[in-house]
Amino acid sequence: MTIEPAEFVRHVADLVRTIPDDPEIERAADLFTKALTGGGVIQAFGSGHSEAVAMEIAGRAGGLVPTNRLALRDIVLYGDAPRSELDRYDLERDPSVARAILDLAPVERGDLFVIISNSGVNGVVVELATLVKERGHDLIAITSRAHSEAVPSRHPSGRKLADLADVVLDNRAPYGDAVLSLPAGGATGAVSTITSALLAQLVVAQTVRNLLEAGETPPVYLSANVPEGDAHNLKLEALYAGRIRRGA
Repeated sequence: MTIEPAEFVRHVADLVRTIPDDPEIERAADLFTKALTGGGVIQAFGSGHSEAVAMEIAGRAGGLVPTNRLALRDIVLYGDAPRSELDRYDLERDPSVARAILDLAPVERGDLFVIISNSGVNGVVVELATLVKERGHDLIAITSRAHSEAVPSRHPSGRKLADLADVVLDNRAPYGDAVLSLPAGGATGAVSTITSALLAQLVVAQTVRNLLEAGETPPVYLSANVPEGDAHNLKLEALYAGRIRRGA
């Protein structure tokens, strides 16, 4: 058996063709639209590789300005946890970290949360989702149903991210994420970041469409690498002073 990179492209292409048909994308965009028209901010969290998807939502050229990216390192950047905490191999499995992240974030009542986790079972993710719902926020999950349903929760409650979300966007990644089988077992070629990023961008695009159809001007970033980008972006960011942050 040999690994064929072209086979990976075929796997991704098959997923990319089916994902736009998911009706949950429109439901997620409706929650985005509700939050933005009500003066809310989109709070996005992902740990590990899922943080790349949070970056698709918060602070991206072509993306929405009223967005925040929450991260594990917030407990150090904005809190008083020692830097050594970030070296813990089990940090994302510790439910207590979720409360610290949430309490340090500039969150207000009408904010919407998007939590990204391929497995949807680690302690921080499930606890954050639990706290978000307890505090009355709408919640969108981006996760792999196939993987999440095949593994036990690592949260004391036994619940998983998908159990708590108002809308679940299935990234369609298989159990284990990778799609190219190896001769001695295991696989290579992970797809979840690609498909989750696509879902995130589709939700943003539908949200922008919703706002335009309502006669509103969507608060969208220009690239900071075009001449007028900085002035445009800083003007929009000023409308959300104290509500959004653009840290590391």
